[in-house]
Amino acid sequence: MYFTKSPGTINSKASFAITPMKKTPHEDHNYGVTVTGLDLNEIDEADVRRLADAIWTHKVVVVKGQKDLPPAKQWELVTRFDPDAPQVHSHGDMKTFNSKGGLLSKHREVIGIPGAENVRLIGKGFQGEDHYGIKNKTITKPLSHDWHGKQLPEEEFEAGNVRFQRWHMDAPLYARDPAWFTTLRCVKRPTEPEVNIRWDDGSGLSMKAEPGLTAFISNVQMYELMTEDEKKMADYSWVEYAPHPYMWIGDCKGNSNGLGLVSQGKEKKLEDLGGFDPKDVKTYPMVWVNPVTGEKAFQVHGICARRLFLRSSPTEEPRIVEDVVEIRNLLRLIQERILKPEYILIPSLEEGDIVMWANYQMFHTAIDYPASYGPRTMHQANIASSAPPMGPHPIPGAA
Repeated sequence: MYFTKSPGTINSKASFAITPMKKTPHEDHNYGVTVTGLDLNEIDEADVRRLADAIWTHKVVVVKGQKDLPPAKQWELVTRFDPDAPQVHSHGDMKTFNSKGGLLSKHREVIGIPGAENVRLIGKGFQGEDHYGIKNKTITKPLSHDWHGKQLPEEEFEAGNVRFQRWHMDAPLYARDPAWFTTLRCVKRPTEPEVNIRWDDGSGLSMKAEPGLTAFISNVQMYELMTEDEKKMADYSWVEYAPHPYMWIGDCKGNSNGLGLVSQGKEKKLEDLGGFDPKDVKTYPMVWVNPVTGEKAFQVHGICARRLFLRSSPTEEPRIVEDVVEIRNLLRLIQERILKPEYILIPSLEEGDIVMWANYQMFHTAIDYPASYGPRTMHQANIASSAPPMGPHPIPGAA
């Protein structure tokens, strides 16, 4: 196992308490815990490993009561989770993010916090007179529904009707490998009124939530919902992602349920991406294996997939799919099964709580809300991992 510092090797008792998140009889997700009794400013190395173990095992972890955690300490924790990783945010420094971020930087304003640039300020509205050196900043370009192909009427949005913005994992998918974990500390957010999250895809589905939160689905549960033939295909298949993938899809639009792209032929030509190194193009298995629990996740970031290599055995010659419409239809058939209210977790966060999740098992999305509800301030940080994800079977020819 390449995770030489795997937290699974730490068996002694943690100094903090882990409590499963409460769920209603209507909820069918099987992940998510709350951690109490832990000060991340003073966490020792053994508890860093135990906390990492908890994230791998429970997939979404809310660590309570971290109001006094400065950005530099949040970044320090992220680097301690994966000390062999390159010491930069998974999407690179701010210059790289703004120049190569494409879709990610086009539709939102992200600010590196002075003195801890790898911790990113994301939010909405006025951020305060002096927020860790950021003076009198009002974020006027938060995550919104502008990216969706089907417009959400402004009057409906202002009445509290919203959508999932974009289901994704935090992954550059070019040059650097995805972060094992993402950390998101809640500094400030409105707590009411509730928003009404609509799928707007013809399904009639909707659900309510507090404003300013993040939603999660488990790609482990997604894998469990697949047929045996689909699992066999996924176990032996792999994905090639586009170079500079978020630039490649920079002019594309998303589906109204936040999952996948509307196929309009707006992907950029590779020669228009400003140059790329073929050795930095990423190819990953369709299924990623959890290094601690052994669980399998159907972990395919469909909006960035350029080619699929499909086979159902180690001896079968793969069928190569390059038509993005076919790619998206195939993935949507599998991934939309999990996109139902009973499988979605939207954990509540108090100011000072920090939510951490396993990027190798989860998709997540922001949920916008009307500006009249109040400002939102979050500190986000992750680090490109020191080793790529592994599948249940090796990709032929992979180093």
